[in-house]
Amino acid sequence: MSAPGDNAAPVIIKRKKVTGGDGHHGGAWKVAYADFVTAMMAFFLLMWLLNATTEKQRKGIADYFSPTIPINRISGGGDGSFGGESVFSEEVLPQNGTGATNRRPTESRQARGEMGVAAQGAEQSDAVMESAAERALKDVEDLLSGTSGESNVSRKMGRHILTRLTDEGLLIEVFDLPGAQLFRTGTAEPTDLLYQIAGILSEAGALVQNGIAVEGHIQAAPVVLAHNPVWDLSAERANAMRQLLQDRGLDAERMQRVTGHADREPVVRNPMAMRNNRVEVIFLRSDSG
Repeated sequence: MSAPGDNAAPVIIKRKKVTGGDGHHGGAWKVAYADFVTAMMAFFLLMWLLNATTEKQRKGIADYFSPTIPINRISGGGDGSFGGESVFSEEVLPQNGTGATNRRPTESRQARGEMGVAAQGAEQSDAVMESAAERALKDVEDLLSGTSGESNVSRKMGRHILTRLTDEGLLIEVFDLPGAQLFRTGTAEPTDLLYQIAGILSEAGALVQNGIAVEGHIQAAPVVLAHNPVWDLSAERANAMRQLLQDRGLDAERMQRVTGHADREPVVRNPMAMRNNRVEVIFLRSDSG
């Protein structure tokens, strides 16, 4: 009770006990668990990546994350414009024949005389000549395929002719079709169709002076024969084609080889298909024989 005459209200102090929440109500452990799960996911992704990629792919990935960037394949250690090399070094572009610093220079990279450009000029001339020869073969191909608009090949004969440029030269493939054969069945006697095609090939061949190779191919026999004539017949047909080309104006000196391949190189999956009966005339590149 308050003392008599004291009008002040009594002060009541209430103390409330505050306690922290249970352990599962905190958030610190969740951060740690998330970091652990992320690390485990990264680990398993790494294991999967190592198992699912090849050595070459792994090297590419490692190079992608590599902090180093190669600037010079070979460096002399200097910090100048040429990375420690001089303008007379054969590892750089400018050459005047006085360097030859490479210990093992190649034929195309060694020093040559005072100016060092004679061989380079010869190489450029060879490249120009090769380019001209390539264009000439392409012109022959365009003439036979009709892409130039000046082809003498009729649609009927064009169905038997296929051309393509290969490493060996311009290959002209002349082949049988059902009801239209190049040779009498089982012989090397040309049909009228082949006579006409040979005339067209001779006209096209007059546009270039490349050497010529003729190859004969035969379809496989449906049964095993005691005496299989495919070798002799393919060679005879190739030789007959050579003779037809020469009779129509192609110089015999341009003939480099005449070969028979029997049934060893079919162009379709079925070795007995008529499509494998063909003669290939190749206008050889200058470096082919």
